[in-house]
Amino acid sequence: MFEQSAAEQLIKMALAEDLGERGDITSLATIPANIRLCGHLRAKAVGVLAGLPLVEMVYRQVDPNVTVSFYAQDGERVAAGTVAAEVTGPGRSVLTGERVALNFVQRLSGIATLTARFVAAVEGTQAVILDTRKTTPGWRSLEKYAVRMGGGRNHRIGLYDMVLVKDNHIDGAGGITPAVNAARAYLPAHNTPIEVEVRTLEELREALSLGVDRILLDNMDEEQMRAAVQLAAGRVPLEASGNMSLERARAVAETGVDFISVGALTHSAPALDLSMKITRV
Repeated sequence: MFEQSAAEQLIKMALAEDLGERGDITSLATIPANIRLCGHLRAKAVGVLAGLPLVEMVYRQVDPNVTVSFYAQDGERVAAGTVAAEVTGPGRSVLTGERVALNFVQRLSGIATLTARFVAAVEGTQAVILDTRKTTPGWRSLEKYAVRMGGGRNHRIGLYDMVLVKDNHIDGAGGITPAVNAARAYLPAHNTPIEVEVRTLEELREALSLGVDRILLDNMDEEQMRAAVQLAAGRVPLEASGNMSLERARAVAETGVDFISVGALTHSAPALDLSMKITRV
């Protein structure tokens, strides 16, 4: 699950952004206080859902008298026209929360949908699709949750839960070996995994000699990756990264790498088209 506190804070900010100091002036002006409305959250395109619990969380902050019923669940693939949820309650409140609820679900469902496409592209290989830290500030817990709903797995959550020695660290430390040795000296009492980025087969040989937990193959072509897989011979899991498109994913997976990290899952996923049609009860 995602971090509830992070989601609640984002919802609070989103509602404040939308309502300002005057509130939903259109609904206040046009909808009588005693009118009850029902809204159906419907998919307008094929996709994988993520973020439905946020609908209930949004309306809990808008008005506890609004009830939310679900007809689908996160991680479910839906067709265009599928009704995923129903929102019923005081009309003004139903309308006030509509766009904020849709924004959350559309964004997260888009990530889940794109992730599912990458997962399908590598089906039958051993490659696992991973996300990256290229997330929307403040949204990381939600976006990484959406990746899981699409069938992918999460890479490290932040800078604190895994050592990832990248090219800038290597250049700054004076080489792969000094960087890894420094990381181990800094974290002697912690069982923190260490991953090292390599750019060439020569760097790969050096990283293999250090007994790290994973090696990232940075911007290698498929021929280099196949050579890297043969060289590693299963001793250390290999992760492919860099310029990873949906069209290229299958060819990369077939080189034999264990992981493929895809920044596009979170930084370039198009929102899944959803709508909420309102009727009077």
